[in-house]
Amino acid sequence: MLVPFNTEDSRLNKVPKHRPRNVLILGSTGSIGISALEIIEKNRDLFSPFGLIAGTNSVELNNQIQKYSPKFAGLSDIYKSKDLKIENGSIVSGVSEICKLCAHPDVDIVLATIVGMAGIESVFAAATAGKVIALANKESLVSGGELLKKEIEKSNSVILPVDSEHSAIFQALQGENPNQIKKLILTASGGPFFTRSRADLKGITPEEAIKHPRWNMGRKISVDSATMMNKALELIEAHWLFNVDSEKIEVVVHPQSIIHSSVEFEDGSQIAQLSNPDMKGPISYALNYPRGRVVGAVKSLDLGALGRIDFVNLDQNRFPAVKMAKSVLRQGGSASAVMNSANEAAVALFLDRKLDFDCIESVVDQSIEKFASEKVINLADLIELDKRVKNNIYEENV
Repeated sequence: MLVPFNTEDSRLNKVPKHRPRNVLILGSTGSIGISALEIIEKNRDLFSPFGLIAGTNSVELNNQIQKYSPKFAGLSDIYKSKDLKIENGSIVSGVSEICKLCAHPDVDIVLATIVGMAGIESVFAAATAGKVIALANKESLVSGGELLKKEIEKSNSVILPVDSEHSAIFQALQGENPNQIKKLILTASGGPFFTRSRADLKGITPEEAIKHPRWNMGRKISVDSATMMNKALELIEAHWLFNVDSEKIEVVVHPQSIIHSSVEFEDGSQIAQLSNPDMKGPISYALNYPRGRVVGAVKSLDLGALGRIDFVNLDQNRFPAVKMAKSVLRQGGSASAVMNSANEAAVALFLDRKLDFDCIESVVDQSIEKFASEKVINLADLIELDKRVKNNIYEENV
C-alpha cells in the first residue's frame, strides 16, 4: 500500500507533531497551490510555507513571495527565474535545483501539485529522499506507478492523497481492514457535457469544455473532466494507491459532487465522505495528517438545504475513457504511461484549436496501440517515452 491505513503507520514519524510543518509547494501558482497557501496563512500554528515553486509565472510567484515570505522560491523555467525577487530567502532555478530542494532536510511535507508529466521528476525526487508527499499530481502514479511504488518502498516514503476522490477513500479506510475491501466507488460530476449524446460532442470549443459545473480547476484538468479522462486517470491512481484490482473499482456519476467517493466492504456496507465541493478539504486533511482535521477548512454542509443527491451509471460507450483505463491496467507495462502522455498532447492540441474535442479519445487509443509495447525500466525511459508519444501526435495532427 502506498498510503497509510491508520495514524500509527511508522512512516508518519517523518512529520512533526508539535510544531508547524514546513511545507514545500510544487505548483504554488496553480489552483491547488493557491488554496494550500490560504490554508497555511490561516493556520500558521500548524504550517509554514517553506518553499514555493512554480513553472513560468514569475509575476504571481513574486506576489506570493512578498505575501508569504518563504525561505525558498523558484521556477522550473530557468530564464524567467531571473525575474524573481526575494529578500530573506533563496532562489532555486530549473528542475534540477527544484529536485534537490525536495530532499532538503528541513522539508517536512511536499505538496506535489504540478499538472502533468512536468511534475513527475520532482515527485520522484521527494520519494527518493523519503519525504511525506501530499500528492495532487496524479500523472506520477498513472505513468510511473510501478517505478514510484518501488522507490517509495525502498526509501520508506509515504503518499497522502490530495485528489478529492482519493482523499475520500483514504478517509473512509481509516481504521478499517484493507483486506475486507469489496470495491472502491469513484464519483464523477459528469462534467459539462454529461447529458449530451456522442454526436452532440462535435464542434465543442475550448471555452465550453473548461466551464466545469462544480469545480474551479485549471484548463487541462477541466477538459479531462469533460471527456471523463480525469476519472480514468483517477481509476489508475486508485489502483496504485490502495492496491485494489481495476475490476473492483467503479465509477458512478454524481452531479452534485457532495459524496466524493466511497468504499464498499465485504459485509455489504459502504463508508462515504461528504462535503461541499472545495479542494481545501482534502488539501488540509493531507497536510495535517495524522494530527487531525483543520478547523473550518470547508464550509459546513447543510443536508436539509441540499434536499437531494443523484447518482447515474456511467455510459462507457459515450465516454470510453474509463473502459480504456481498465484495459491499460490489464495490459500493464508502459500502456498507462502512453495513455497519459497521449492525452496530455491531445488536450493541448484541442486547447490550441488544432484537434476536435470528440477526437481526443481516438488519438489516445491510437497511441496506446502504437507505443504500449515499449519497455520502461527507469524514470529516464519514462520521460523519453513521453516525449516520443507527444512528438508523434504533434507531427500527425499539426
